[in-house]
Amino acid sequence: MSRVLIIGCGGVAQVAIAKCCQNSEVFTEIMIASRTKEKCDAVKARWEKETSTVITTAQVDADKKEELVALINSYKPEVVLNVALPYQDLTIMDACLECGVHYVDTANYEPEDTDDPEWRAIYEKRCQELGFSAYFDYSWQWAYQEKFEQAGLTALCGTGFDPGVTSVFCAYAKKHYFDRIDTIDILDCNGGDHGYPFATNFNPEINLREVSAPGSYMENGKWVEIPAMSIKREYDFPEVGMKDMYLLHHEEIEALGRNMPEVKRIRFFMTFGQSYLTHMNCLENVGMLSTTPIEFEGQQIVPIQFLKALLPDPASLGPRTVGKTNIGCIFTGVKDGKEKTLYIYNVCDHQECYREVGSQAISYTTGVPAMIGTALVASGLWKKPGVFTTDEFDPDPYMEALNKWGLPWVVEENPVLVD
Repeated sequence: MSRVLIIGCGGVAQVAIAKCCQNSEVFTEIMIASRTKEKCDAVKARWEKETSTVITTAQVDADKKEELVALINSYKPEVVLNVALPYQDLTIMDACLECGVHYVDTANYEPEDTDDPEWRAIYEKRCQELGFSAYFDYSWQWAYQEKFEQAGLTALCGTGFDPGVTSVFCAYAKKHYFDRIDTIDILDCNGGDHGYPFATNFNPEINLREVSAPGSYMENGKWVEIPAMSIKREYDFPEVGMKDMYLLHHEEIEALGRNMPEVKRIRFFMTFGQSYLTHMNCLENVGMLSTTPIEFEGQQIVPIQFLKALLPDPASLGPRTVGKTNIGCIFTGVKDGKEKTLYIYNVCDHQECYREVGSQAISYTTGVPAMIGTALVASGLWKKPGVFTTDEFDPDPYMEALNKWGLPWVVEENPVLVD
């Protein structure tokens, strides 16, 4: 029995909202708020006749703390689910602290303006000290630990699929299958085809920043950084087939490295087709992935934001995307004195997702865990003061919820390892 404010109304948010409506025992009331209230109203109209969850809508600019505070104080939710942009994480966290409500998100903070001098100074110091140069990292949100602790509030960061489910897979493997985990390889495979020459499966601005950045992984407690897309492997994914995958930097590596320091190596791989990479390289070469504003016909525009406006909306890909995703973790380690390998993964079908909630599988695999993490915080099963990632709680109720709400998982013994 809880009242939850959901900020954002994009593809992931729409799945999370649909799943909250299915889980009306926990989500008795929800408010959907975004910059464009009409989108919220349309989603409300889509689901309100199929649920006992009471749905209301509101307009809010999530960049403006005062608007968020006014809305939260007016609606009085127990939890705020942030499925807006990662740029807005800190503003929403500040508003939650001021209003005394719990906070949940799906992706860690990164700045919209990477040329901001104040942010840049902190960023460059971190690059020197830690050895990875990705724009997104957990340090900004971990800095809120004491504030949330003192307020007696929970901030659950990164409850999407990766990060989120993959980190829960790690906690589950540690609890049930290993005495010691030595290596973790996180594999994210999208075998779907949307038919466009080029499109991104989630927010283009965030997606293209992530993919075009240098790759990095953690080995023996230290970061190793490599040129973007310079480590390639092939893997035969269950129910999808053989795919090319590339090592990327990803935020759950940072959290797992801190919370499971005994693990000797943690890597993240994502699959890409050659057409995607060719398009991305061309766009990068002509400056379209830049976050630095330029002047065009008397107006300041950010190239990557302009590109986002030209590309298909990820929320529109559902009806035309076919195929499956496979996302999971491969572990090596020791159990009862013997070497052990394990693969925990989920397979999700794009068209099945579309038939259920009108979404392709990328939004589905993020939106479902967003609901699950929020439900666990709202119900008190995952509630303690401070700032946490999903691997820091008991994984069992989360794993049970994945099976219940549409993301069933498989445990495979002795999988093929990634070299």
